[in-house]
Amino acid sequence: MPDVKTMTPMAAANSALLIDVREPDEFRAERIPLAVSAPLSCLPGLLAEMTLGDERPIIFQCQKGGRSARACALAMERIGGRPIYNLAGGIEDWKAAGLPVAGAPSNAPAGIPFFRRMQIVVGTLVFLSILVGYAGYGAGFAVAGFFGAMLVLAGVAG
Repeated sequence: MPDVKTMTPMAAANSALLIDVREPDEFRAERIPLAVSAPLSCLPGLLAEMTLGDERPIIFQCQKGGRSARACALAMERIGGRPIYNLAGGIEDWKAAGLPVAGAPSNAPAGIPFFRRMQIVVGTLVFLSILVGYAGYGAGFAVAGFFGAMLVLAGVAG
């Protein structure tokens, strides 16, 4: 993996093309003004289609910096030669630095994020499958194993 350079929120506020790699529901709920949404899951195709006219640095941003670091590595492979940065600490450090955000007001309930809802659903299914297995239906253990294997695959694949 190439070395990923980071940029502080204060330095990022004044220059560059800012690309938010969070999922669309996260972007709609709260975002950095003038940031462009390009979810990490779609980024390889979007990078191939993007026309980047000027030579401004590209700064990738997410919630805390993990997904945007992966986006930086991907972008360095695809569009090398252009300054590419990871926004240190993501939108959380951006807000902590007192910089503006757009979207839902911070005091409005945002609801449960999609990924957290998915974790709750899959966790419940695994738990119920294990209960079914202990109730005498061996297929319950197989279903729980399937969900566990899919979670591992999702975690490894990102």
